[in-house]
Amino acid sequence: MKKKKSKDRLVDRLKEQIKTHKKAFALYMFLRLLVLITLVLQLLHGNYENAFLCVLTLILFLIPSFIESRFKLDLPETLEIIILLFIFSAEILGEIQNFYSVFSNWDTILHTINGFLCAAIGFSLIDILNRYEKFHLNLSPLFVAIVGFCFSMTIGVLWEFFEYGADKYFHTDMQKDKIVENIYSVSLNPEGKNVPIKVEDILETNIITSENTYVIDDGYLDIGIVDTMGDLFVNFIGAIVYCVIGYIYVKKRDNGSLAQKFIVRMKD
Repeated sequence: MKKKKSKDRLVDRLKEQIKTHKKAFALYMFLRLLVLITLVLQLLHGNYENAFLCVLTLILFLIPSFIESRFKLDLPETLEIIILLFIFSAEILGEIQNFYSVFSNWDTILHTINGFLCAAIGFSLIDILNRYEKFHLNLSPLFVAIVGFCFSMTIGVLWEFFEYGADKYFHTDMQKDKIVENIYSVSLNPEGKNVPIKVEDILETNIITSENTYVIDDGYLDIGIVDTMGDLFVNFIGAIVYCVIGYIYVKKRDNGSLAQKFIVRMKD
């Protein structure tokens, strides 16, 4: 009986979410259909790694509903739509459809959105605790915004650690190579001094191995650092944007403002 009542309550909550978040639910069903079609196609072509990504995407799609049902939180429909589109864009379009290579700024856009979403998580958690009478907190809006920003940047740094580890130990290329025309190097100083010299207008770089010779035209092949710093910078921008929005909302508590469409709240 208890299990049945628990299931009934869960079903009622899901029905309530569908009613209140009609647009997000319609988008979820549409994206889910696309992922299922992609899954079938990948299985037919024997691409089992991509098929796993499709299954992972379907699981990730359930996260917003799970959070709302399990923790009794109210995710604004706008924020939920952004989360669903982010997951689909990263896994299906980015990885399987190779948008990372087709569109040069695809990874940059996703890292910016990631900074925004992670700031939303950190900011909202502190704001909820701040308003929850059980914890007796009275943190200023500025402090809540700073915590949300720091949370987002920490997640961004941890992700770059993951990318570096995957490249080093699993021989992937998550930290994409970049071609640069000018570098500053202490190692190339002919006098051996600890003074960087500028190497500019690089025309060509040759990479010679025991089996092949690779020629990179118009520059030097930078492995990782430019991509990593670019990702952290746009994560910084996304986090700043959300924290400014959140700060304004917490300062005024204006439920009619644009900010309330991005703030996670406790259900009544």
